Parts: sequence; C-alpha cells; structure tokens
Amino acid sequence: MSNTFFLNGIETPFTPGQMILDAARNGGVEIPTLCYLKGATPTGACRICLVEVKGARSLMASCSTPVTTGMDVLTDSELVHKARKMNVELLLASGRHNCLVCESNGDCRLQDLAYFYKITNLRFPQKENIYPTEDENPFIVRDFSRCILCGRCVQACNEVVVNRAITQGYRGAESKIVTGGDNPYNESECVFCGQCVEVCPTGALTEKKAKGLGRPWEVQKIRTTCPYCGVGCQQWLHVKDGKIIKVTAVENAEPNQGRLCVKGRFGYDFIYSEDRLKTPLIREADGKFREASWDEALDLVANKFKEIIKSDGPDALGGVSCARSINEDSYQMQKLFRAVIGTNNIDHCART
Repeated sequence: MSNTFFLNGIETPFTPGQMILDAARNGGVEIPTLCYLKGATPTGACRICLVEVKGARSLMASCSTPVTTGMDVLTDSELVHKARKMNVELLLASGRHNCLVCESNGDCRLQDLAYFYKITNLRFPQKENIYPTEDENPFIVRDFSRCILCGRCVQACNEVVVNRAITQGYRGAESKIVTGGDNPYNESECVFCGQCVEVCPTGALTEKKAKGLGRPWEVQKIRTTCPYCGVGCQQWLHVKDGKIIKVTAVENAEPNQGRLCVKGRFGYDFIYSEDRLKTPLIREADGKFREASWDEALDLVANKFKEIIKSDGPDALGGVSCARSINEDSYQMQKLFRAVIGTNNIDHCART
C-alpha cells in the first residue's frame, strides 16, 4: 500500500514519520497552531491544532501525532472547531489580553484566532496576574500577563539558537517561563539574541526600543542584509516615516533561517545617533581636532603612508578590512596593499 492517508475525505500522500500537521500543510490544508515551532520538537501544548482521527478516543494534536497509512483525518469538523474555540477562550482567560494597548496588536496569533472564532465574551473567569512585568533590561519587555505558556520561546532558546537560557518554571497556576533561577533577563545566561521575541505569538515578549513607535499595519517591511559581519543574515527593516523602528529576521531565508544575533536585531539605532561623524577630523599639534575636507584628509593619509614606506619599507604598514564592507571593497583593499603599497600585511576584521 502506498504512503497515503485520507485528509477530509481526500486521499493525500505523506512521508513516513511525518506529523499530521506537516502532511496536511503539504496537502494544501492549513491547521492553526500556537505552540508549534518549525525545527523544534513538537509538544502539543496549546491544543489549538486538534484534529479528529477516525477510531481515536479523543481529538489528537496534529503537530505531535504521526501519520499512518490509511489514517482518516478531519480538520474542519464541528467537533474540532468547538474544541479549538474553547481552548482559545481558556487561553484568553489565562491572562490580560487587552489588544488595544498591546504592542502586538495586529501581529498576534491569539488575536487572529479570537477574531476567527468571533469570541466576544469569555465563559471562564479571568486569571489574576501574579507576576509583574519585567523591563529592567534595555532590549526586551516580558509581560507575564500576556504569556500563554506555549513554550515557543523555550524551544527557540534551547533547540534553535541553543543558548539554553530559558525554561519552564513552577507548576499549576503559578507556572511561568523563567531564565536561570527565575532571574531577570539581564541577570541570566541570556545573550539577547531576541529569538524569543521573534517567535512569541502574543504580546508577552516585545522589543523595548520599539514600544509605541508604530503598529504593524503602519510600517513598511524592507528586506536587507545585516551589515554587522560577513555572514549575510537576512533582515526585515520595519520602517515608519522613513525611520527604522524595529528589525526582525527573514524566515526560511539563507543563511540565518529566521535567526539574528543581538547586534543584528537590536543594534540599529546608531544610524540616528547625533554623535556620528559627518566630516573627516584632523588632529592638530595641540591635540585638538578640526574639521577637514575629504581631499585634505586623504592627501594627509597618503603622504603619511609615503613617509613610512620611504623610511621603514612597505612592511611597516598593515591594513584591516572592515567586517561590514562588501566583498568588492575588501578585494580593492587587499589589492591596494599588495599591488600599490607592496605588502601582504592585510587582514579582515572577522570578530563580531
């Protein structure tokens, strides 16, 4: 028998070992999820991806249930939607989900599901927030009242970027996501790559510097290459009124596959620093700097180089090509030192 199963009554191929969720998506059927994270071990924690499997005693989490030959799966039945809607209601009641003042308004998977199921009133009592919001560090705001304990940040930290700084803590009603011994981010092993923010499906984790600067529908997303090193990570620049307000990673793009380092994700505001040099500066004999034109500055550097070569030879000079330079600029740099100056003392600043 071939590797096929029945998906909403249609015979659909699958790969041995594939989960129902992936097989359904390959078959053109989208199943909603909250906890599922591509590339990480499926947990079935959110219970949003429930499907009906013929012969099973209960609904099954499609992200963690393997497909078998001949399996009969329903993803769009009344029973499935009733269970998904109830689970969304439970998640909404688990915290404080006021979309009007949430930074993730318009970019929240829980909000999308609540809208889809037309949930206007909660049947369950709303849980009181027992953990205060954490915003001591300069990069990430952790609002525990909006955390649905989906575990995506834990998986991203432990399985995707492998920093192992985040884990699940406590039990029952006191459950929370913790770093280290339940320390704040800035007192833990966190390296602030921001992958947890990238994968958070609600407003529990948001970028501190971007707070209040623009809603998702107000910004233009521009794809570019990260300028910090030679790896070439792909980024989305979130631009409003001509100014970058946030940076996120491009999913399914080489080489970073949705990941960024702390500088690539959070180190963009130097662009607008008033301390940036706008003209060359030359140090005078008294130690003070004065502004100069590019021609004057370059002539000074060239003359100094000539003096050093004349007195001590070309190997007295060395060059380091900037890690932010494009390949063509680095090539020209090494050509200048080898062919013009006459030394092989040329290197590349690869430290990131």
